[in-house]
Amino acid sequence: MTTVDLPVSPIERVLFVPQADALVVADLHLGKAADSSIDAPIDDGADVRDRLESLLARTDPDTVVVAGDVLHSFRGVPRGVERELSALEDCVDAAGASFVVTPGNHDAMLEDVFDGPTASEYRLADGETVVCHGHERPELEATRYVVGHDHPALSVEGRKLPCFLYGPDAADGVGDEAQAEADVVMLPAFTRLAAGATVNGMRARDFQSPLVSDADRFHPAVWDDSSEEPLWFPRLGECRRLL
Repeated sequence: MTTVDLPVSPIERVLFVPQADALVVADLHLGKAADSSIDAPIDDGADVRDRLESLLARTDPDTVVVAGDVLHSFRGVPRGVERELSALEDCVDAAGASFVVTPGNHDAMLEDVFDGPTASEYRLADGETVVCHGHERPELEATRYVVGHDHPALSVEGRKLPCFLYGPDAADGVGDEAQAEADVVMLPAFTRLAAGATVNGMRARDFQSPLVSDADRFHPAVWDDSSEEPLWFPRLGECRRLL
């Protein structure tokens, strides 16, 4: 394994930012089960809510930010999703946290079912971290960008595992003044219904996010339940020779 010095904390499929007292989660895709052709899909709304409730108890954040794709919808909202989203808001509120959404490309219908605060890009309380979905280049300058969108996964010994991607100084020319260097942290999809994109052999052109301009610079990490820590791997450029 590789040692990576990162001032934020990957936990399971979310990111805790201690200096901002914020929990960031991406790609909930509520309604994906209803849109599935599987005969007996899992209750994705309850699954998302139960796992988030556990993580809220663990981290006790002041703010919960969704980095896009709350919904799995472009033209209509599947039946029951409004109720599931309301229950999710109640879960966050019961934990004493505020709830903010940075809409993603699947969230065209979000305003029909959510009247809480939204922002295309959201700066956390640490003043250094900007959260957005990652499907478009952000305009706000930051030291660190936290995104979702690509649903990264790492293939390890034949197993496909959701993973984080961390690119130190990987964001080039971002912000109004074209800031030259900023870190990028890409989160795995929080929904367990997303298959994920296997990043082992992916190049920059294979990612949908414009924030990945050089995939070889990104370190992948998978969550280890036994140690309750992220396991960091060498940069993807080196991983291609190892995995």
